[in-house]
Amino acid sequence: MTQVVKAPGGRRLSVDSLGDPDGRPVFLLHGTPGSRNGPRPRGIVLHRLGIRLICYDRPGYPGSDRLRGRRVADAAKDVRAIAEFFGIDRFSVVGRSGGAPHALACAALLGEHIVSAAALGSLAPYDAEGLDWSLGMADSNVRVYRNAEADLGDLIAILNEQAGQVRSSSEGLLKLLWPELVGHDREIIGDIALRRIIAEVHTEALSKTTAGWIDDVLALSRPWGFELSGITAPVKLWSGSDDVFSPPGHTRWLAKRIPNSDLEMATGAAHFGAMKILPRILTWVAGQANARRQVELSAADGVSGAGLVGVVDGSPRPEPARAGAAR
Repeated sequence: MTQVVKAPGGRRLSVDSLGDPDGRPVFLLHGTPGSRNGPRPRGIVLHRLGIRLICYDRPGYPGSDRLRGRRVADAAKDVRAIAEFFGIDRFSVVGRSGGAPHALACAALLGEHIVSAAALGSLAPYDAEGLDWSLGMADSNVRVYRNAEADLGDLIAILNEQAGQVRSSSEGLLKLLWPELVGHDREIIGDIALRRIIAEVHTEALSKTTAGWIDDVLALSRPWGFELSGITAPVKLWSGSDDVFSPPGHTRWLAKRIPNSDLEMATGAAHFGAMKILPRILTWVAGQANARRQVELSAADGVSGAGLVGVVDGSPRPEPARAGAAR
């Protein structure tokens, strides 16, 4: 059941909580454009992993009030407000594509509340020092982000036009992206069932307004509002070697600047591959939560190794994630 949570300033956020209600809480932050109903594992997989998955619409997307001028850093306040609503003190956060920088914001700004974080197919900051930001990036992305910096009117016109194509044809955005997709992404989008689900995510995200998409692009193309060096929790960074929407150089740049990060570069995978590996990422997250619990129990008992609980590493292999993705 979708619940409405009050964020700072009285804004409304639409939130879903799925899986094991007593499980390890994990926030899943959707892509751009996207919604809380984006790709996620089936409930049986979440129960098997012992995970309570929490998803919400970022401000400006249907279901959540817009926050004009929002920064990537503002996601931390919204996630914290949702956690407090549910009475959750410690949790993990996973972000995919446009949601990945927002997950890193939570990791940097919420300190001890964060057990672990994962960023899948993430962009680097637009002002990333020493990074050729647009190298290897699809022309459509380059144009959008350059206009966010130089011509806001043109940016709004482009995204409104593309949103109109989505509203008139559920596969409108996928048709626009098709010429720029590389091998692995074409395989994913070529699957009829997956393509339908991805199209439904885009349609839902842009059904009423383009505000969330516009504000995501603006936030990602401006200073993020936090320091990556402030992240202390374990971080998993994943990228496809053939990604043309968030080129792998971005993830490598992040890995060099995030302490305690683990970089996984998937050879031959591309941008939409992030939805395929989500169950495995959630297995890693569950393992991090259990490992932290072991440490806490040991410290409480005052005896090394006392009161240990099992790690997820021998759990049944997760089923494939429910398909769907966003850029």
